Amino acid sequence: MLDRRMMVMGGGLAMTVGCSVAPGPPAPVSTGRPQRIVSLNPCLDVILVRVADRAQIAALSHYARQDYGSTIADIARTLPFTHETAEEVIALRPDLVMTGRFSSLAMRNALDRLTIPTALFDVPETVAASLEQVQEVARLVGHPERGEALVAEIQAALAAAAPASGTRPVSALVFMPGGFASGPGTLMDEMMTRIGLTNAASRYGLQRTMNVPLEMVVADPPDILLSGEAYPGAPSRAERVMQHPALARVAGDMQRAVFPERLLFCGGPVLIQTAAALSRARDAALANQVGARQA
Repeated sequence: MLDRRMMVMGGGLAMTVGCSVAPGPPAPVSTGRPQRIVSLNPCLDVILVRVADRAQIAALSHYARQDYGSTIADIARTLPFTHETAEEVIALRPDLVMTGRFSSLAMRNALDRLTIPTALFDVPETVAASLEQVQEVARLVGHPERGEALVAEIQAALAAAAPASGTRPVSALVFMPGGFASGPGTLMDEMMTRIGLTNAASRYGLQRTMNVPLEMVVADPPDILLSGEAYPGAPSRAERVMQHPALARVAGDMQRAVFPERLLFCGGPVLIQTAAALSRARDAALANQVGARQA
C-alpha cells in the first residue's frame, strides 16, 4: 500500500530544510526504554503514537500532520515534528530513530556515523508482516504489551469486517492517485480478499502497484470503483476520471465508493479503518445488486 508514496518521500527528503524543532536536551540516562524517539516515517508514526508514552516521542515526521495523508493528523499537530533532515534529527539528541527503507540514505549514513541507534523497517506487504511490525515497534519502545493489545484490536476489526459465509465475492478496483492500483503481492490486495472483494487489478494483469490501463477498465469494469478522497467532502478522483469519454460509457456498470487517500499507504492501526471502508463498499454493492434484481 505504501510503495509508491514512500519512493516519492525518499526522493524529496534531501531537498527539504526544516526548522520545526529546537535542539533537544542531553540524552537521558538509560532507564531500559528509549526516552527520545524520533520517527521519520508516517506509517511508523501511526504505530508509535499508539504504543509509546507521549513523553517518549521527541518528534514525528511532518507527513503525520497532513489531513489528506494521515489518520493521526490531530494528534500529530500536538507533537514536535521534523522534515526528516539529518540536522533536525541530530539536534534532538534521540536515543532511537525509526525510519523506513525508502528514507534518505545520506541521512541514515549520518546517523550511523554518529552511532545514533536506528531501526530500519521494510514496507509490509502482508497483514501478518504488518502485525509483526506493530509488535516490533512496541518492543523497541519498551511496551510490548501495548503492541499485543493493538494487534488484538486490529485482528478483531478484520474479523468483524469479514464477509458472512456464502457471501458472493464482489469485484472492486481501488483507484489511487495518478491512476495507479495495487495488484497481487500488496497489502491492499490481501485486505480486499479478506473483506470479500475480488481485486480487479489482478485480471487487468497488474503486479504490485502499477498504472491501470483505462481501456481494460472499459472492457471489463469492476462492480465497485473505490477512489481517493483528499479530505471529507472533496470530489473523489473517480468522479473526475469518470468524465473521460470512454469511462463515461460504462459508468452505469460500476458502483462508485469513496476510499479516503489517507488509508492507501499504511498498515498497522490504519488497517482498522481500511477494513471498515472496504466492508461498507462491499455491503453497499451487494445491497444494490439485490435491489436491481428485485426491480
